[in-house]
Amino acid sequence: MKEQSEDIKKKVQQQFGQHAEKYVTSSTHATGSDLALLPDWLQLHPNSVALDIATGGGHAAKALAPHAAQVFATDLTYKMLETAKRHLDPFAANIFYVTADAESLPFLDNTFDAATCRIAPHHFPHPEKFVKEVARVLKPGGKFLLIDNIAPEEKELDDFVNRLEKLRDDSHVRSYSVKEWTVWFEQAGLTLQKEAFRKKTFNYPDWVRRTTTSAEQIKQVDAHLLSAGKVTQDYFSIHSTNDDIQSLTIDEWMALAEKSL
Repeated sequence: MKEQSEDIKKKVQQQFGQHAEKYVTSSTHATGSDLALLPDWLQLHPNSVALDIATGGGHAAKALAPHAAQVFATDLTYKMLETAKRHLDPFAANIFYVTADAESLPFLDNTFDAATCRIAPHHFPHPEKFVKEVARVLKPGGKFLLIDNIAPEEKELDDFVNRLEKLRDDSHVRSYSVKEWTVWFEQAGLTLQKEAFRKKTFNYPDWVRRTTTSAEQIKQVDAHLLSAGKVTQDYFSIHSTNDDIQSLTIDEWMALAEKSL
């Protein structure tokens, strides 16, 4: 199991290292109403010390920086951090960059006032460990804001979307369900305070090319989408003309939890 977990993390490092610049400039990651909501949901004070886990292009860290004294942006992939820093340095001098595994954070207990993790946990092999680590490094009363793609509760739809993501990106592990996340929150001593759901619509040609490495891989993703039955097509709003796929929609969950005092 440990070897399998390490293999997954190596795939993540390879994937994000190869495509670091794409993740910084990706409209999916760089824009979105959720980024504007981060300060309001977290209610940071000027002396706050915040942590952004699996920062990727650093978009959440950038949104937090004007509202906190210090922001620590962590990522498993050094090149991803290096790329994010290059883009963020002109905007925020109070962001510090640390290479770190989300499931084994290199920080002391009760360090941070707030923690965020955005569009990343579907790459984590042990999300329950990640949630426990978040709870450990948060101060009592500290807040955790999670944003990620989620799987529908219906098994057929869950299987479909996770197969889709895996075909498109071999570093994908699983989009988890809200039911799974809430259990992990409770086990870690985090209480759900607020949540919001949204449908994210992707321009398919851009979305599929961000992570694929060959025309053959794109054909496999195409075939999976085009094989969907009507219920699945409707749920994910798969739009195509003459087998030319234009767009699809995936579920996203934004959740705010608080560590027990």
